[in-house]
Amino acid sequence: MEFKNTHRDVVEACRKGNRQAQFQLYQLYSKAMYNICLRMLNDVADAEDMLQNSFMDVFSKLHYFRFESSIGAWIKRIVVNNCINFLKKRRLQIVDIGEREVVDRTTKKDNWEDVALNVKEVNGAIGLLPDGYRVVLNLYLFEGYDHQEISDILGISASTSKSQYSRAKKKLREILRKKRSRGASNGY
Repeated sequence: MEFKNTHRDVVEACRKGNRQAQFQLYQLYSKAMYNICLRMLNDVADAEDMLQNSFMDVFSKLHYFRFESSIGAWIKRIVVNNCINFLKKRRLQIVDIGEREVVDRTTKKDNWEDVALNVKEVNGAIGLLPDGYRVVLNLYLFEGYDHQEISDILGISASTSKSQYSRAKKKLREILRKKRSRGASNGY
């Protein structure tokens, strides 16, 4: 089966208004989409609201879906766009640096070797990033968008996306090092 036709029967049933199929589609994708919302919005209540709003959009716009991609990719695009629109309404701050070239000064090892990482600490540190940094980092690192796609989504230049990503990584390292040094000084 081709990935584009994944869950085709469920989608077709949803288009006919079948409530069980809608619930099934929701169950198939809600957890992954909630995780995207939470990473993007950094707030449980906002993430829950955005998930519900996004699935309302999915079901109301399902007639536009043409199986040119997987249904999961189509739903993800709706979720990401809704999160970005929500953040823009809250005045997401991304400073466009113009078309200047961005130089990533990190080494190939990415300078992470002196910071012992665990998932909980990294997720917590990502949550402390400013919205603009967090959104670009999530879109690039977790959602797999390239800088040109991020540029198109956010209405910024590709160089600004690269800059925000580079600054997000730097800020993330700082946060993790500070947490680590506080933990070491507290006997952890």
